[in-house]
Amino acid sequence: MNDANDVILSVRNLTISFRTFGGIVRAVRDVSFDLKRGETVAVVGESGSGKSVSVKTIMGILTGNAIIESGEIIYDGMDLTKVAEEDFHKIRGNRIGMIFQDPLSALNPIMKIGKQITEVLNFAKNIHGEEAKKKALELMHAVGIPDAERRFNQYPFQFSGGMRQRIVIAIALAGDPEILICDEPTTALDVTVQAKILDLINTIKKERDLSIIFITHDLGVVANIADRVNVMYAGKIVESGTADEIFFDPRHPYTWALLSSIPDMQTKARLLNIPGSPPNMIYPPKGDAFAARNQYAMKIDYEMQPPMFKISDTHYAATWLLHPNAKKVDIPEVLSERIERMKGSGA
Repeated sequence: MNDANDVILSVRNLTISFRTFGGIVRAVRDVSFDLKRGETVAVVGESGSGKSVSVKTIMGILTGNAIIESGEIIYDGMDLTKVAEEDFHKIRGNRIGMIFQDPLSALNPIMKIGKQITEVLNFAKNIHGEEAKKKALELMHAVGIPDAERRFNQYPFQFSGGMRQRIVIAIALAGDPEILICDEPTTALDVTVQAKILDLINTIKKERDLSIIFITHDLGVVANIADRVNVMYAGKIVESGTADEIFFDPRHPYTWALLSSIPDMQTKARLLNIPGSPPNMIYPPKGDAFAARNQYAMKIDYEMQPPMFKISDTHYAATWLLHPNAKKVDIPEVLSERIERMKGSGA
């Protein structure tokens, strides 16, 4: 079992806002989590929940209107929120790599694929010429690009969406990072290609002993890849636990809603959707941000933000339903049925 000494990156009390014409958007609110060596931590939530902003802060690629109001990101003894831009190039793409959501926009459309990989090798590893080409071809083979020698001189438009994403992964690996951030890397891909990319990321993680932060809006995507899961809503982590705890013993109504909305042909109960919309984070709600969409909400949910209640040493959830005096409620039927079936199958 990993211990505190295995933590490779630590996010502590991170709060980030953005200046906009409409006002200050409270995008990330007091977020804390650790990444341990060799593990995959998933950060899950709807669009606008703050998950991508959190990892862009780790990479030092926030937009100019961002305000880091408080918190720290500790990596190798450094606080990444305070690293100057001219020094960040030693970290970004080198020690911490990133796979972006849309491979087409992540690649230069008028530059050959091989050149895009070798440029990273030139910059990050000071590898040039034939040695760089050889290394680039090795990376292309490693991510499953067939006939790499021929495709080395092709352009992004000559690749399928899945193959473009494999090239983006190759570029992210070119700097030989120890941390890999995957920002919704399968969103633009169809389901069969998505599964292949997830298998590839899992394989590369084991081969290279990578530590991974995996961002997604779909809990189903991370079922077989994540060691631990952080569920985010309205800029806060509302539930955190091991993958087994989140999938087999979820405690937050938002986690229930996310799991209940995953399509499942074997479940007889009606597929659920999440009613309403996320709150306007220019005017964050006074209490629990999920209260207006939560059928289990109590009066206190509209008045006070819930603390993180401890369920186990690894499992926490911010919901008043965990208070000793709270009413007991049953999880949605569709979710209960799925969990029982998964337990029965040993999944």
